[in-house]
Amino acid sequence: MRHPLIASLLALAALQALGPAPLHAQDEKQRSRCGETIDLFKKNDPNLEKFFGSAIGYAIFPSVGKGAFIVGGAAGTGCLYEGGQIIGQAKLGQVTIGLQLGGQSYAEVIFFENRDAIDAFKGNSFELSAQVSAVAAASGASANAKYRLGVLVFTLAKTGLMYEASVGGQKFTFKPLAADSSSKKPEADKPKD
Repeated sequence: MRHPLIASLLALAALQALGPAPLHAQDEKQRSRCGETIDLFKKNDPNLEKFFGSAIGYAIFPSVGKGAFIVGGAAGTGCLYEGGQIIGQAKLGQVTIGLQLGGQSYAEVIFFENRDAIDAFKGNSFELSAQVSAVAAASGASANAKYRLGVLVFTLAKTGLMYEASVGGQKFTFKPLAADSSSKKPEADKPKD
């Protein structure tokens, strides 16, 4: 009984010592999925183009899985964009309690209206409040959509059926892309005088 405890403690210590590794480049498959999801949102509602063009940044989650039976949860991994470029990886998590049943998969995009909102997201202190609701992306749905508390959220159902569809309580983490050392070119040897 003593050996499994020691092994567990050693494994935990090793994981803490390693810490979170910086992202040198986000997985190419994930980058591709994020781009395809942006195209899918624009296809379903062409008016979303204005938000992709005017927002200070946006987080895109190609696939959020959600399931519940009274207690529910949701999770997804995506990309954070600023200035039209991916600047890091975003993760979404949500735990809910209440009248809910079912499971579903959907895509989600969060537009950031101002610097405070995106900085809170990048600082890992961002949570969607109950006052923020998601707009289902469909043709024309974004025409009258307005930012609330500096964010605007759209979802696009993929599969499943769920009796409950809130985004309130979603929490996020962000991991920035690290400078990719393999993309740096070494300086050419200068001839000696």
